Amino acid sequence: MSFTTFTKTIRAAAPSIVMLFALHAQAVQWQELTIEQRAVLAPYQASWGALPEERQARLAEGAQRWTDMSIEQRRTMRSRYDEWQQLPPDRRAELSRRFSEFRSLSPDAQRQLRTRLERFKRLSPEQQRTIRERFRTLTPEDRARAYDRFRHRAEQRANNPAPRPSERGRQ
Repeated sequence: MSFTTFTKTIRAAAPSIVMLFALHAQAVQWQELTIEQRAVLAPYQASWGALPEERQARLAEGAQRWTDMSIEQRRTMRSRYDEWQQLPPDRRAELSRRFSEFRSLSPDAQRQLRTRLERFKRLSPEQQRTIRERFRTLTPEDRARAYDRFRHRAEQRANNPAPRPSERGRQ
């Protein structure tokens, strides 16, 4: 599973996974949930009052996201969740670690990484294979140096953004 597939999986996981990424937590009474949220969270009804407030809030937010999705989005989400569940625990742990690492990057570095991924996806399959093979043959030390260079460049760009094409002529 690629990093992109992993991030899609996390974003598209069932409410029990989506809840992990909510930002704010406040206690939510069962009766305050919408009918749709209660239907999604029915397995938690009996223990709802015993759940920590933060978990209640995250579950409620995840259930709301779920109810706001189209049928097709839900199918995709379920499929990705099932795929995630089928991964061996060590692979899930590695992908979780990498996702946390991605989330720790500055928004600009995340944006750059997404842009590079989109550029990579536009390459031909042969070009993609060549790049993957080149990366696989790097030593762990070379990979670490490449990663450090990326982080350093991303931080530099974040601190000194390049002028936009429309602004270049004005300088």
